[in-house]
Amino acid sequence: MTIRRWGIATLAAATLFLPGLTACGTQGADQGSSSGSPAIPADAKEALLASTKEITKGNFRFTMKGAELDGAGTVHLPSKSAQMTMKAGDAEFSMDMEIIYIEPDSWVKMSIKGAEGVPGLEKLNSGKYQHLDQSKIADAEGLGFDFKDVDPAGSEALTKAIVDVQETGEGAYSGTIDLTKATDAGMVDEDAVKGLGAEAAKLPFEAKLDAEGRLASMTIKMPAIGGGTPQDLTVSYSDYGSAVPAKAPPAGETVEASPETYDLFNK
Repeated sequence: MTIRRWGIATLAAATLFLPGLTACGTQGADQGSSSGSPAIPADAKEALLASTKEITKGNFRFTMKGAELDGAGTVHLPSKSAQMTMKAGDAEFSMDMEIIYIEPDSWVKMSIKGAEGVPGLEKLNSGKYQHLDQSKIADAEGLGFDFKDVDPAGSEALTKAIVDVQETGEGAYSGTIDLTKATDAGMVDEDAVKGLGAEAAKLPFEAKLDAEGRLASMTIKMPAIGGGTPQDLTVSYSDYGSAVPAKAPPAGETVEASPETYDLFNK
């Protein structure tokens, strides 16, 4: 999503920065009003802090977008299920991935291009959903999902790292954020933060809330790093309280995961 240097292992691990296989756009804030909607705090910082509370209930859709990664997915805590897809890489190397979690099971399907010569590539690119042995994914970053921490982007940590903010319109906010205080957020690459140096402590951001004060989108403006180009990191949320539970893939489209799959994601 960000400024990661995509190798085959780091790209795979980026999934929980995580996770659609279609380009994602930012969901705008719903500017309508409804009777009975909770009051949005007048203080801009308090409004943004309160905006992430609904996310913790684990019933929403989301998208995440960066320079080299588009991700999207659904989290449905009531059924202990989630489905996430991602597309990452560039013209030389890319990975498409879908992961389905229905506790206690999970499956992954991948398509990797530009990695010729990697042992077991044909198994990784089988076109099948690979059923994962949960005992083997503890150290495989990007293959697990923690239903006690349901937000892949870490928006609560991001809002807590806001330095200053002002309301710019109905449900719209802008200000600066200190990413050195949010390196645990899934949307943040710790190495990139280090690469930014002092700049990381005061980066521009924009956010939008829906009519009920829930976070609709947040965009962080990232400067160029190491000869790269500036980029926007964006997460958006929708379908609060009405997400659809994930479905297990058809039995005829599944195989047991190969050793190469676990090796690919090992830390």
